[in-house]
Amino acid sequence: MQSSNPVLTRLGEAARQERSTVAGYGTGYAPSQPRVMTMDDVVVRTVALLAVTGIFGAGAWVLLPDGSAITAIAAIGSVIAGLVLGLVISFMRVTNPAVILAYAALQGVALGLVSRWFESRYTGIALQAVIGTFGIFAIMAVLYKFKVLRATPRFTKMVVGALIGVVVLSLANYLFFLFDVNLGLRDYGTSGKVGWLPIVFSLVVVVVGALTFILDFDAVDQGIRYGLPEKYAWYCAFGILVGLIFLYYEILRLLSYLRR
Repeated sequence: MQSSNPVLTRLGEAARQERSTVAGYGTGYAPSQPRVMTMDDVVVRTVALLAVTGIFGAGAWVLLPDGSAITAIAAIGSVIAGLVLGLVISFMRVTNPAVILAYAALQGVALGLVSRWFESRYTGIALQAVIGTFGIFAIMAVLYKFKVLRATPRFTKMVVGALIGVVVLSLANYLFFLFDVNLGLRDYGTSGKVGWLPIVFSLVVVVVGALTFILDFDAVDQGIRYGLPEKYAWYCAFGILVGLIFLYYEILRLLSYLRR
């Protein structure tokens, strides 16, 4: 069976090789096979990662003083360290729970400080962004459950391509902004009205971020069908957490535009 997700295809092949190796041992010498991943495993680990992210986010919001050097170092450090660790987990397909929990903690600190910054300027925006994020996640879960949206190879290519496109355009816009040239896709101000282009672009990013959950749900289903070991539930939960954080930040940005 070939998955529309190339990462899951490689993981499935590795799992089959692992089971074949175990089966090749003689009777009485074979080590115990690892328990295969289940949906409950992914759900429990996703909730655990969300709890860690929430706890560290709340701690950073409450404990780190606003406007201090320590807070600035914590914000910049958590963003950079979280980005590097996330890339390592993604490309090396890390399943170590300690590493993935550390990623959740780092993202929690960054998320808490960014959310507090937005909240100080737009009262109630953080809670609205949380509700919007989990609301969209629930909608996508329902659409996937009832097979309204499926992760076909064509769908996967379109979503991955769109995701790469919006990320590249966002980075390009910011790099140009550093040299006093704004392409107009993002508005980095905190006051005054926002034009239609940043709002439309932000809506596009939200839609793309929402569609990535279909790929995540498919990855979980394929992992279960492939019989991946239980440890890969951490990797699947990590993917869902990344999608939720990405969507939360974009909804936060979009709501700030609408408030203005």
